[in-house]
Amino acid sequence: MVLELLSLTNPVFKSYTFWAGVLVLKMLAMSMLTAVQRFKTKTFANPEDLMSPKLKVKFDDPNVERVRRAHRNDLENILPFFIVGLLYTLTNPSAFIAINLFRAVGISRIVHTLVYAVVVVPQPARALSFFVALGATAYMALQVIVAGAF
Repeated sequence: MVLELLSLTNPVFKSYTFWAGVLVLKMLAMSMLTAVQRFKTKTFANPEDLMSPKLKVKFDDPNVERVRRAHRNDLENILPFFIVGLLYTLTNPSAFIAINLFRAVGISRIVHTLVYAVVVVPQPARALSFFVALGATAYMALQVIVAGAF
């Protein structure tokens, strides 16, 4: 039964693998976005990274720090999704619900990055995208707990 659930013939697992892959690429892109901001603002945290002797080590550029905060927020929210989403797949959930939960997490995390670190949009855009993913992940976690408890 478990092998059937963890097969790409299972639409729930297939959707999970797709959105997990998308979110891995999104998190890798955050590293590149941080680098772009560092070069654009000439903000480097290590002396060996300075491109000119005239530059000094800096830790406080608001644009770099915004991207770093968005990346940290991804680590705090996407990594739990990877674990909970996989465990949720093992509960043999409704395909419709599971696939839409995975979509909600994936799309809302992408939107969160866009409105927080790429094109800054006033609240509540960031909060809404944050809470959609948080709510979906929390729902899956509760379903995993219920399945494990009974």
